[in-house]
Amino acid sequence: MRGSRTRVAAMIIRSGRLRDRITFQRPVADDSADGAGSGSWETVATNVPAEVQDLRPSRDERMNDGLTTASRRSRIVLRHRADITPDMRVLFGSRVMQIIGGPAVLGNRVGLEIMAEEYRPAGNPA
Repeated sequence: MRGSRTRVAAMIIRSGRLRDRITFQRPVADDSADGAGSGSWETVATNVPAEVQDLRPSRDERMNDGLTTASRRSRIVLRHRADITPDMRVLFGSRVMQIIGGPAVLGNRVGLEIMAEEYRPAGNPA
């Protein structure tokens, strides 16, 4: 049974699927007395092979403090890494995405699946 699980997980993470390159960043801790973050990010890993798959839009526009924002969700699959945490963000080209789900371990630590979401103002930016 164990061998069949490994084969299934290996099928999930075929090298040919990992055509995209992403970067992981984590927030930089701030040692100030107020405990607020510094607002800056530190790169953890660059040029990570992954498959970034946009999900179909479904009610992705919403009002937030009087400003309409649109979000674009993506499913990201990559080889297993122990250094990825939910408080990180993902850079993919010009997109900046917050991790909103996962990382979920695939197979016997063969891969990871992450749900990420990019936020941007909705409508015409002009």
